[in-house]
Amino acid sequence: MKLRVLRNVRHNEEVEVTLPSIITWNNDKSRMVSDFRALNTYTIPDRYPIPRVHETSTQLSHARSINSMDSLKGFHQNVLTPHARKLLRIISHCGTYEYLRMPFGIENSPSHYQKMMNTIFPHELSEG
Repeated sequence: MKLRVLRNVRHNEEVEVTLPSIITWNNDKSRMVSDFRALNTYTIPDRYPIPRVHETSTQLSHARSINSMDSLKGFHQNVLTPHARKLLRIISHCGTYEYLRMPFGIENSPSHYQKMMNTIFPHELSEG
C-alpha cells in the first residue's frame, strides 16, 4: 500500500478476485504473491521477443565496457489501466484490493516489460 502497488477497493461481486499467499525465502524475507492462472487462461499471449541469454552474452563478449542497471521492482514500474485493475483484484481478511501496478504472474508481464525497456533504451539495447 505504501509503495502504491495496491489500493483498497469496495468489494464488488461482479468482479473475480483471487487469494494472495505469502512466500518466505531462506533469508527470512517474504513477499506476497497472487495466483492469476485462471485469468491467464483467458489472456491472448503477446509473443514479443525477449532476448536470449546466450545471444546477449555473445553481444557482450565484444564490448569494450559494460554497464549494468538494477531495475528495482521492474514489473511494478508499469502502471495498469483502469480496466486491468478490475481484473487484478485480490481479497484477504483485511479487505479487497486491486493492483495499481503490474504484478508477477500475469501471462504478458514479461513481454510488456521487455517492450518498455526497448522503448526507453532502444540504442543501448540494440548496440549490445
